[in-house]
Amino acid sequence: MPKQKTHKGLSKRVKITATGKVKRNRCNAGHLMSGKTAKRRRRLRQATVVAGVKAQAFRTALGQ
Repeated sequence: MPKQKTHKGLSKRVKITATGKVKRNRCNAGHLMSGKTAKRRRRLRQATVVAGVKAQAFRTALGQ
């Protein structure tokens, strides 16, 4: 029986924490930062936790 492969693109973008939560970086932080407020830029630097059904789908794609 073949094993499920890890989704390599997703594994480079998300991390699984020790408690099993899925952590990801926020989008819209690549360029054009001068048009965004300082508060928004600070928030974009911080990682966030994926919630709900989406986190379960991410874990499945990562083989967890």
